[in-house]
Amino acid sequence: MTVEEFEEFYAQTVTRLTGQLYVMLGDLHEAQDVVQEAFVKGWGRLRQLDRDGAPEAWIRTVAWRLAVSRWRRVRRSAVAWQRSGAPPPDEGPGPESVALVEALRELPAQQRRTLALHYVCDLAVEQIADETGLSASSVKTHLSRGRAALAHRLQDPRIEEAPGD
Repeated sequence: MTVEEFEEFYAQTVTRLTGQLYVMLGDLHEAQDVVQEAFVKGWGRLRQLDRDGAPEAWIRTVAWRLAVSRWRRVRRSAVAWQRSGAPPPDEGPGPESVALVEALRELPAQQRRTLALHYVCDLAVEQIADETGLSASSVKTHLSRGRAALAHRLQDPRIEEAPGD
């Protein structure tokens, strides 16, 4: 089968095969996925498709087997989850985390990157300088200005400053 013949075969059969697999599987998206994957596998085996003389049946069979493999993988995963129990529920970020992310978004990109490299990635000033191409003094400046900006943005409005501060 030539490339042109395969393209013509694809154009003529993809809709029909997707419809057939949809009926077999009951899930249109799954049918589309497995048919496309089967065509990709067929593309790598053009000689076999031509030799078998029934390329549509070959694609349909491969698509069906792919769907069955996916079902087995999902079932094994579900059984494993049942045995080990579901993971604890993720409560999501707290208000402090949300406030920090919002404050970080307001910083200039270089300050944000420098703070992340220092506090999240736990890199020393020299390592940050090497990674970013900045001088060590520039890294220190970005860290200092970034901390000051975050301190200003993250002040708790419920806490009043003492008189004279």
